[in-house]
Amino acid sequence: MTRTILLAATTACLGGATLFLVGSASEARDYGTAGQAFPIIEPDLLATIEARLRHAEASGELARTNALFAKRVEAKVRRPDPVAGISPAQETRSWDFDPSVRIDHDVRDQKGNMIAKAGQKVNPLDFVGIHQDLVFVDGDNAEQLDWACGKYSDVKAKIIFVKGSPIEAMSQRKRRFYFDQEGKLTGRFGIEHTPAVVSQAGRVMRVTEHALKGRAG
Repeated sequence: MTRTILLAATTACLGGATLFLVGSASEARDYGTAGQAFPIIEPDLLATIEARLRHAEASGELARTNALFAKRVEAKVRRPDPVAGISPAQETRSWDFDPSVRIDHDVRDQKGNMIAKAGQKVNPLDFVGIHQDLVFVDGDNAEQLDWACGKYSDVKAKIIFVKGSPIEAMSQRKRRFYFDQEGKLTGRFGIEHTPAVVSQAGRVMRVTEHALKGRAG
């Protein structure tokens, strides 16, 4: 008896809920729109950009922006961002850098002959020689620059700035200079101080940081 009453009560509750939901759906109606409605507009992005560019050109803003951008680019070319973490050498030290690399795929010549197999360790110095030293200097440090220019000719070495303006130095000293963009070369060789010289020593590259007597900052 009790179980029958409980089942009936449960059924009644579920049935009531069902009737409530059905009743709510059957009584749904359209109450209209409350307040002002606006259409959804999706403007053409390219058309918007083009209109803004035309306005900027007509007002002279575009010309001013281009001129400012050109000046910034020219400034970066004339004086690139200095390589971070490089300071004048306080002591002379040397180490060897092994340029060998491990090949991740077979390398063949134009005739299909095997040059190197995947997994093989190859030293590029076995095939080519480095005839010019790489000399890294702080281009704003007159002592380092004088030392490098006095010791190395254009034929003997490439003088590479880690700081300063190679263009200004080329104009003043009438020789070619380079710049270690983003410190990729000094980072690869592990150079932390200048002046530093990288030269071939057989199957390795010898890296030497030189402490100059004056050590002008």
